[in-house]
Amino acid sequence: MRIGLDLDGVVIDSERVFRTYNEIFEIEKNIDKLVDKSEAKFQRRFDWTLEEQLEYTNKYFIKSVENSNLMAGFKIVYDLLKKEDVELIVITSRGIAPRGNFIQEMEDNAKKLLADNNIIFDKYYWKQKDKLEACQKENIDLMIDDDYRIVSKLAENGIKCLYFREAGIKKVEDNENVIEVHNWGEIYRIIYNKLHNIV
Repeated sequence: MRIGLDLDGVVIDSERVFRTYNEIFEIEKNIDKLVDKSEAKFQRRFDWTLEEQLEYTNKYFIKSVENSNLMAGFKIVYDLLKKEDVELIVITSRGIAPRGNFIQEMEDNAKKLLADNNIIFDKYYWKQKDKLEACQKENIDLMIDDDYRIVSKLAENGIKCLYFREAGIKKVEDNENVIEVHNWGEIYRIIYNKLHNIV
């Protein structure tokens, strides 16, 4: 089985850290520009001006990455999956900052965090704006991602997805190719059952 994994919000808890710094930024600026709490990304979550977006990015983007850790339960399941007949392939946009800029430090930080925890994936695709091409190229059996837009697009193109959805973030409309999950225990059960033909 070939499993694709996003990093941010799936392997690394950075999305939650980003949203923490979103709130800190608004408090510091004495603004309240929240427009859609169900959006994960600050560009759609807040009605910030371009200047505010740039200020937030410059002040907190790398800080968010540096203060991120592995998602709860990930390492436990990773160790179990390494004993199974699976290939784990990272397909991530990490390295791309807001407004499409590339920040090498984001990729370097992830590599260090993974190495510090003895995590080695079979293959890596960094800076992927559109993950469909990489999923198709690698013939991914199951993609795990936390972005409802990416999950929807992959599912519409026939790729089975586990949507790692944080509470309050938008749902993916009914699609036979999408299963919503909330923790690594659920993910492991689904993968284990598929590997061992358990219905």
